[in-house]
Amino acid sequence: MAESSLLRNETLQKISQRRSTRLFQETPVSREDIQTILHAAHQAPSAHNQQSWRFVVLEGEKKEALAELVIAKAADFPKPASTLLRLASRSIHSAPVVIAVANTGELISRGGDLFNIRDASAHDFFRIMEIQSSAAAVQNLLVAATSVGLGTVWLGVLVLVKDDVLRFIGQPSGEFMAVIPVGYSAQSSSSPKKKSLDLVIKYL
Repeated sequence: MAESSLLRNETLQKISQRRSTRLFQETPVSREDIQTILHAAHQAPSAHNQQSWRFVVLEGEKKEALAELVIAKAADFPKPASTLLRLASRSIHSAPVVIAVANTGELISRGGDLFNIRDASAHDFFRIMEIQSSAAAVQNLLVAATSVGLGTVWLGVLVLVKDDVLRFIGQPSGEFMAVIPVGYSAQSSSSPKKKSLDLVIKYL
């Protein structure tokens, strides 16, 4: 990306500035800012406009209970997975707000009727489309949070305890789960070095 494009385009600047924040200040996050970043998440593209994502906002005792769940489950795993789960629990505890994202499975259950597909591949086909849609919503949320001065981190390691987390947030039927602590960063962080763009692009 040419430097001039970054300088003149605020959206590209925020994408470039986004960082993963793992420790947060105690400063509360306003409900207005939470609504703003959730609105951005809800604007993501979704397969056949099903919008089969759900956003669950956890604060206070419910957030702390999630942190305790994760640290309890960490004991079931060997290192380094156990260590990463404990670090994820610390991030959840540190953040004033946590947003969990799940899909509902609605497209999976209705896709066969929408497309008149009845073979065994249909489940995986619609499952992947739901996952793609919810992942797009999470990316919107991360960039929107950066744009309003908030830090976030997508705790990918929690896929190890996905079913436990989905039950905890009351969304047990979906195939996708993301947990994103949100708050004001307690430490500065630099961007990890990216590979040269030439190494990840292929023109045909």
